[in-house]
Amino acid sequence: MMTTSAKFAVGQVVRHKHHPFRGVIFDVDATFSNTDEWWESIPEENRPRKDQPFYHLLAENETSYYVAYVSEQNLESDDSGEPVDHPEVSEMFGPMRESGRYDVDGHLH
Repeated sequence: MMTTSAKFAVGQVVRHKHHPFRGVIFDVDATFSNTDEWWESIPEENRPRKDQPFYHLLAENETSYYVAYVSEQNLESDDSGEPVDHPEVSEMFGPMRESGRYDVDGHLH
């Protein structure tokens, strides 16, 4: 039996390694848990492994806000300290803490 541990946590700000977007993690799947249709829509040469954590992000780029589903291998920590402007972030988490992370329960401690 294989166990998987996530490198990133709910409330953490991350950025994609290859595409120009960043976001706040709001959920984590231990392994791939999306549809085969979604999986097959990714060009084969870019498809991430399924046996790793996948993260649900409230994401933003220069022109829009959206929800993204990203493999761990394609993410890195965003240490800019800049808040994520996605409109659902304040609803779900509240303000960013001084540490550059968001609280899961939406309240500062």
